[in-house]
Amino acid sequence: MVHISTNIKLFRLISPVVWIIKIIGRYNPTLIVRVRYFLRFKKRLHLDNPTTLNEKILYQSLRTDVSMRTRLSDKFAVREYVKECGLERILVKLYGVWKDASLIDFSRLPSSFVLKPNHGSGNIVLVNDKTQLDVNKVVKQLNRDLKHTYGELEGGRHYYGIKPVIIAEEMLYNDSESAKYSTSIIDYKIWCFNGEAHYVWTCCNRNDDSTQVMTYDRDWNMRPEFSIFNKYYSKALPLPRPKALDQMLQVAEILSKPFPVVRVDLYNLDGKIYFGEMTFTSLGGLMDFYTDEFQIHAGNLIDLSYEAYH
Repeated sequence: MVHISTNIKLFRLISPVVWIIKIIGRYNPTLIVRVRYFLRFKKRLHLDNPTTLNEKILYQSLRTDVSMRTRLSDKFAVREYVKECGLERILVKLYGVWKDASLIDFSRLPSSFVLKPNHGSGNIVLVNDKTQLDVNKVVKQLNRDLKHTYGELEGGRHYYGIKPVIIAEEMLYNDSESAKYSTSIIDYKIWCFNGEAHYVWTCCNRNDDSTQVMTYDRDWNMRPEFSIFNKYYSKALPLPRPKALDQMLQVAEILSKPFPVVRVDLYNLDGKIYFGEMTFTSLGGLMDFYTDEFQIHAGNLIDLSYEAYH
């Protein structure tokens, strides 16, 4: 597959199409979502009577007030919410925040750190050794990211109101026990429905092309029958029950309390819990790595009227 950023002719060819889609996504996000849903699943999206996990995620994205979701999708602003919930202890150390990457004083940053925009998905710069960093290249990349409005191509309304900044945070590394099972830090992505943690989706051995995944219930029983594994999301071997799992589930429930459905992403390093992010539209609400049975099962657990009372 050709990457468009490395193929100028292809980029120039599709750029007008991307621009048109982004305009439609801004002013008619429902249309964009309906088209993407049909192309992905070859069936209509039911927003008037949503039943599945995907449909209920998209309903709350398209037909509810997304102002709170905008705040909590902002990787910088969400930190204040975590503090308000009495969970400041789980926040990753923050080194700085900038509206322009050229203002970053790299001499004041430690030898290793993470740089990322607050308004997108991916585009993270992992710096393991500052002395090897091409500062000019990184600054240009980050400033390009700051100019990009995330979410328009997928109709993600809750991203539109985020004011872009760059943040620098502490680099987290695997603890010795986790390193036995994963070459990358393990993500614990906790599905919460109506303020209750139900399932944990783990991601490990992550690289540029694929991630090993598995779903567990809250008692840490593997549930591989919920997943459709593919070359991007391959089946992971069993992981040991993480230390302080009950605390992780409690943290997720505190953070998710106002919402019918949200995924709370955490890290757990030798029993110490770290906050990752809150995800309201996992894979843009077009998750194709769960079976139809799980989509219906999870959808049945979600009461969309719940939000009105919290």
